[in-house]
Amino acid sequence: MREWSGDHPLSTIVVEVMPKAELLDPQGKAVAGALARIGKGQFSGVRVGKRFELTVDGPIDDATRAAVTEIANEILSNSVIEDVVGIHYPGVDA
Repeated sequence: MREWSGDHPLSTIVVEVMPKAELLDPQGKAVAGALARIGKGQFSGVRVGKRFELTVDGPIDDATRAAVTEIANEILSNSVIEDVVGIHYPGVDA
């Protein structure tokens, strides 16, 4: 929970999107190369993804969860090259 808005608490839902495993991740490759150059070569791979925070005014119900799933799959990710790997709700261990 974040702050209060009127009678309802604001909740933050986190959506995580990653490149599909079978695709090259140029940003991840660049980070892995940089780690090796600074002596942190024990990390053999890095994948770089995106994190979205959606703030909801009021309780999170089934309709909100369905809307978040739809938004994650249709707007926040490009299904050709990315997968939605997590949707995390406040107070729920993922």
